[in-house]
Amino acid sequence: MQIKNMFSFGVDWNYKTVSMLVFLAIIPNFLGMINVTMPLGFKVHFFQLAIIAAAMIYGPMGGLMSGLFGSIYSAIIMNNPYIIGGNIILGIVTGILLRKKIHTVLAVLIAFAVQLPWLILTDFYLVHLPVHVIKAIIMALLIMNTFWALVIHYSKRHIKRIIGC
Repeated sequence: MQIKNMFSFGVDWNYKTVSMLVFLAIIPNFLGMINVTMPLGFKVHFFQLAIIAAAMIYGPMGGLMSGLFGSIYSAIIMNNPYIIGGNIILGIVTGILLRKKIHTVLAVLIAFAVQLPWLILTDFYLVHLPVHVIKAIIMALLIMNTFWALVIHYSKRHIKRIIGC
């Protein structure tokens, strides 16, 4: 696949596809407001659902847009602008791998592995989070990324049918 095609949005633009892209670029801000603490102490995050969906539907550019615009609220609330960079990485790499026909869960896990150095370096050296907090963030994101990747994988036919792509 050519690089030009890899980074195209890959959809026929109509009101449904435009509306869905705008929705997937904005909704992570609202999903980022929802954090459910589980009995084991980690927090359930919902924002990845939209980033993975945008990467699946619109490829790397959709993942980038959802990661960028959808992370603004979390970055402001947590006083951590580097969250935006991490979510952009997650969206772009997931989109690239899905375009290469990698299974959704594997694509998301690889994208998370690519995102991890950014997360660790920025959270430790620039945000000055303690190591135990960073470990908890990594575990929560690993679990939730895997869960949402499964949800998207088993929902993708329905999602694509709804928006007509």
